[in-house]
Amino acid sequence: MKTTGIDIGSRTIKLVVVEGNEIVKSFVTDTTHDPLEQCKRLMEQTSFDRILATGYGRHFFEAYYDVPTITEIKAFARGAKALFPNCRTILDIGGQDTKAIALDEKGNITKFEMNDRCAAGTGMFLEVIAKTLGYDLEDFGKEALRANGNIQINSMCTVFAQSEVTSLLARRQKREDIARGIHMAILNRTLSLLKRVSTLPDIVFAGGVARNPCIKSLLVETLRCEVKIPEHPQIVGAYGAAMIAQELDR
Repeated sequence: MKTTGIDIGSRTIKLVVVEGNEIVKSFVTDTTHDPLEQCKRLMEQTSFDRILATGYGRHFFEAYYDVPTITEIKAFARGAKALFPNCRTILDIGGQDTKAIALDEKGNITKFEMNDRCAAGTGMFLEVIAKTLGYDLEDFGKEALRANGNIQINSMCTVFAQSEVTSLLARRQKREDIARGIHMAILNRTLSLLKRVSTLPDIVFAGGVARNPCIKSLLVETLRCEVKIPEHPQIVGAYGAAMIAQELDR
């Protein structure tokens, strides 16, 4: 039986098809102004026996297609545990929210916190600041790793941080040093959330921001332990939903 998980996020939609424990297909696309049309387009590119939805847009997907849904917390917990059997802590930084999840040895959720009221430190925040500094988002983390200086960023509000970065550029501060300061500010905000939940290894870092090499490097340096990153960190929630879909009739 082929089961599908679809994770409808604020910035991207992820769809994963699994057969057994194996991922047979996966897709990632922008959410755009019409997420239902994007969902339809993704589903038309594959075939499956059952689908389970997660993400912030799961409720309107459920209402339109009359399919079951699951919370992002449960989906990410299952996906991370399936990918990394020793996972005890999950950090997910997505387009507009950050999640920290603690698991017991069996993969049961013991605690979680979610910052979804402010986009500070998320993918959208990084995208806005990277553009202000004149970087492509894909290069932002790499450039931050080249920094020699350590500039403190005082504001994590996207608008105020953008203004602060503009002021630093006007004072001829190096772009890579400002970039590192931004990444340090994100790290400090993320650690505050993570430490309230768990820092027990194995720590799995998921979500689009997990592709940023500077955030990963700073996490490893600060936590002093290995941080596991899936090959495709954006699809962990969709993968977890697809795995749970296999058990709906059991």
